[in-house]
Amino acid sequence: IDSKIYPASMTKIMTTIVVFDLLNKGETSLDEMITVSEKAWRMSQSGYSSMFIMLNDKVWVEDLLKGIIIVSGNDACVALAEGLSGTEEDFVLLMNEKAEEIGMKNSRFNNSSGINDPNNYSTVEDILKMSNYLIKNYPEYYEYYKDTTFTWDRTGGDPIKQGNRNPLLYKNIGVDGIKTGYLAVE
Repeated sequence: IDSKIYPASMTKIMTTIVVFDLLNKGETSLDEMITVSEKAWRMSQSGYSSMFIMLNDKVWVEDLLKGIIIVSGNDACVALAEGLSGTEEDFVLLMNEKAEEIGMKNSRFNNSSGINDPNNYSTVEDILKMSNYLIKNYPEYYEYYKDTTFTWDRTGGDPIKQGNRNPLLYKNIGVDGIKTGYLAVE
């Protein structure tokens, strides 16, 4: 349980925890508009999971959260991180502070999405701590994790409807959310 692993999209659990904290502190709101940067837009063009935001789109925090939680949008992670902290790097500082606060002793976050970065690591034990913290402390937001579809009514195009990337939600086994992750490690 304490072996170092790449958390991949499970990194997004911490990304959402930081946003939920900012919401609870009144430092943002679900209807705050975030402008999509070129860096965030490029994530939507990279072939990774995406909600397909467009450059200079103005997107509600709530839609970006759904884009992260339901469709595992890497573009939504970068947009929220930059929109709420100025840079993704500054947002990652908040992620690591929060990890320390909740007792994650063997984790380090180096980006908001979990996309290929050897300096982004965790352990099964720490991911469990982070997941338990999410469920216990944010029940009002945890509801997003069980949604099986998200429709992004994007700018300049037809709405995009995508299913939740968590395949466990589609089995009749009582799963109500959180994240799965996958990285091809060379």
